[in-house]
Amino acid sequence: MKTFMDKDFLLNSDTAKTLYHNHAAKMPIFDYHCHLPAVEIAEDKTYENITQMWLYHDHYKWRAMRSFGIDEKYITGDATDFEKFNEFAKMMPYLIGNPIYHWSHLELRRYFNIEETLSEKTAEIIWEKANLSIKENNLSARKLIEMSDVVYIGTTDDPADDLIYHKKIREDESFECKVRPTFRPDKALKIKNEGFIDYIKALGKLENVEIKTYSELLKVLKNRLDFFVENGCNITDHSLERVYFENSTIEEVEEIFVKVLSGEAISDKEAYKYITFTLISLGKMYSEKNLVMQLHIGALRNNNTRMFNKVGVDAGFDSIDDGEIAYSLSRILDSLDVEDKLPKTILYCLNPKDNEVLGTMIGNFQGGGIAGKIQFGSGWWFNDQKDGMERQLMALSQLGLVSKFVGMLTDSRSFLSFTRHEYFRRILCNYIGNLVENGEYPNDLDILGQIIEDICFNNSNKYFLG
Repeated sequence: MKTFMDKDFLLNSDTAKTLYHNHAAKMPIFDYHCHLPAVEIAEDKTYENITQMWLYHDHYKWRAMRSFGIDEKYITGDATDFEKFNEFAKMMPYLIGNPIYHWSHLELRRYFNIEETLSEKTAEIIWEKANLSIKENNLSARKLIEMSDVVYIGTTDDPADDLIYHKKIREDESFECKVRPTFRPDKALKIKNEGFIDYIKALGKLENVEIKTYSELLKVLKNRLDFFVENGCNITDHSLERVYFENSTIEEVEEIFVKVLSGEAISDKEAYKYITFTLISLGKMYSEKNLVMQLHIGALRNNNTRMFNKVGVDAGFDSIDDGEIAYSLSRILDSLDVEDKLPKTILYCLNPKDNEVLGTMIGNFQGGGIAGKIQFGSGWWFNDQKDGMERQLMALSQLGLVSKFVGMLTDSRSFLSFTRHEYFRRILCNYIGNLVENGEYPNDLDILGQIIEDICFNNSNKYFLG
């Protein structure tokens, strides 16, 4: 029986161990997509205790705590920080098979040097040890980034953001990690969402214009994109809960947009025409500026109305959608490619049923002399666990070139989540190691080591900054 989470955790062969310890472990982290607030990096946020790091914004942990029967008071409610930590500790031994168990203990070891497993019995001593470590080692936001050897962070930002904190970070020469904004114009696309009109008005004010037509909206979005690029942006992002494609003309979309601004209702088909045309228009802008476009596909958000009204968005009440994506996604990509204006693009699916869809879709639009121009993104959200990562790696390697994969990201709001890169790297090395051990690939450690180092860091560094 193996020891729990020893130095060879998840590494089940000699080849895997060699690849991880000699290659993967030494690579810096290029975290190109996350939800860390730039203000907390700019101001070097400090913490009073581990609960503030662990439980204040982690909807993964919140979901598990609710499933264990813990009252909302100890999750998002007004319980003390120790009470919340203690309730989480009570649940921990029962998280068998859940990645939170691994993530949490990796975080305890890497940032607090705590080897004990967390439970109700050890809660108080771990609470004291962790909090002492926070104080003695000054475990602030920037310190955690430096400890993790992170060289790049891509935040997620609305076009209306003034990026003041990104500017402050960039001007601070004492902080070496690049922190770049990501342009995410979801609110401008979701035309049937409540608050759309107010958002369009607010967007116009930023550019000193009253947006009355769709053409004016596109101009404002272009101006905001220019502003982002001037402030270091080289990545964009879209959340596509469902993928729609409806042909239309700009005249049709103008009419649809004006109808909405005047308070008239529009049909779903009209909304899809607007979304399709706008997404493609933005894609062309991204191509002109050599930006990377990310498409996150398949989240079914805010399922629980009662809890949404109580605690709001991003609180652990989202799940996997099961919509069809292949045809509409193909048409969107082709509409850009036919004009040779398809930017470098990363496709993520939340439903693993779509792994092979994306694994084959990316091959349709490669080219331009760019290695892996169209990427099948890493296991996302509910798939950033062992099985999800292995299935994504298998689909990509069997249907494309895993050697040109841009690798892992945290997609997190926590400064402790950089250990997910270690988790991914161990799973990657074990997957590649098994191919070698099974005689499916030669034991050429020179090329194998290069492939591992490329996936862990080099590919993403070149893809986003090269």
